[in-house]
Amino acid sequence: MPTKKTTSPANKAPAPKSPASVATKAAPAPAKAAPVTKKAPAKKAAPLDKFLEGQLKLLNEERETYTRQATSLRAEADQLAQDRDPGDVQFDEESGQGDSMNVERERDLALSAQALAAVDEIDRAIEKVHAGTYGVCEKCGENIPKERLKALPYAALCVKCKSGGLSRR
Repeated sequence: MPTKKTTSPANKAPAPKSPASVATKAAPAPAKAAPVTKKAPAKKAAPLDKFLEGQLKLLNEERETYTRQATSLRAEADQLAQDRDPGDVQFDEESGQGDSMNVERERDLALSAQALAAVDEIDRAIEKVHAGTYGVCEKCGENIPKERLKALPYAALCVKCKSGGLSRR
C-alpha cells in the first residue's frame, strides 16, 4: 500500500531567517588596515632656571634627610618593642604614666610618621617642579614668594592662605 505523504508543519520549508541571524552568518567584512600614524616626539621639559634647580636640589636633600630619619625612628621603635619583656608594665607612682619604653616607642612612631608625611609633601613639590606648577599656591593660585620657598621648599600655600587656618604647609 502506497503511503500517502502528508505535510505537517514540521515538514514545511524552513522559516525565513531573521535579520539578526542573517547578519551573524554573513561573511566577515575584510579588516581595514589601521592607518599608520607617526608618534610625535616626546616633549622635552624646558630647562629649569637657577632658582628651580637650587630648589630641586634642596628638595632632594630634604627628602633624603626625612627618609633617613623615618627609617631610623622606625628601627628604634621596633628595637624598643623587641627589648620589652611581654607583660612588663610599669607605672610611675607620681604621674600614673605607663612604661617609659612604651612612651618612647610611641613617640618614635609618631615622629617617623611625621617624617614620612614630609617626604610625601616633598614628592608633590618635586612633581610640581617637573610639571611647571612649582611655587603656585594651591588655594588661591597666586605665586608663593621665593623667600617662603627658600625657607620651606615644599610649601604648598602662600603666607596669606597658610595664616588663614591650619592646613597643609
